[in-house]
Amino acid sequence: MSARRGFDGAVERFLAYLADQKRASGETLRAYASDLAQLRAFLLERHGESIPGPEAIEALDIRGFVASLHRNGTASPAAGIPTPKRPRLLPKNLTVDETFALLDRIGGEEIADLRDRALLEFLYATGLRVGELSSLDLQDVDLSSGMVRVLGKGNKERMVPFGSKARAAMLGWLPAAEGLRRPGRDAEAVFLSLRGTRLTDRSVRRILDRRIRDAAIAAKISPHALRHTFATHMLGAGADLRAIQELLGHASLSTTQRYTHVGVEALMQAYDRAHPRAHRK
Repeated sequence: MSARRGFDGAVERFLAYLADQKRASGETLRAYASDLAQLRAFLLERHGESIPGPEAIEALDIRGFVASLHRNGTASPAAGIPTPKRPRLLPKNLTVDETFALLDRIGGEEIADLRDRALLEFLYATGLRVGELSSLDLQDVDLSSGMVRVLGKGNKERMVPFGSKARAAMLGWLPAAEGLRRPGRDAEAVFLSLRGTRLTDRSVRRILDRRIRDAAIAAKISPHALRHTFATHMLGAGADLRAIQELLGHASLSTTQRYTHVGVEALMQAYDRAHPRAHRK
């Protein structure tokens, strides 16, 4: 089959698809046919008789075609056609066993161990964004009540609880951190580098990467994945979706609802393992 016939054949198949599968109107079909006829004429002028098939048309061909339309005062046939949407991937998260392996692996009483244990326990306990964690000051954390004040997106403030494991880790880290504090703008930061400066987002990523390797966890995750992990585990344990929305600081419930896909998938796996009549050939 020649390249020219390849192009023409592809046009015919496309128009047939619009008519048969999409139930396009006659007007729509005529509009597409006209646009594609213009493209064919342009390619014929550009390449001669050997019009490339769709798979061989290059970006330069399309740019040249669009430029010719503009020169002739014609709108692009692609205008108004939405580009394909990327599939919305489920958030990566650790399993409960992997999370425990990560957190329990951080032993030792060196100051870096104390900090890393507190940092990762706190991230998992609260579901904070890494930027929210990095910006915490001492006055934001109330160890007696187990609550942290968070300034989130849009400068919206919320209160988030944390549990006994995170509290114990913070009680180990904060006294040790006093020896690192220096006068200046970082003096009140909760999480510090070993040089006494506030931890950056990138520093948190490096800490997590190192601790993931130490725990021999195969998954490659970001600090934000601990936020996903927090939400997924809360949902799996029966937490209300509205409560998770409040804890995460989502403005819209639809943002939080993506975690239900993870929860339903886990639920179906558990059902398939446990229900006597669930096994399918």
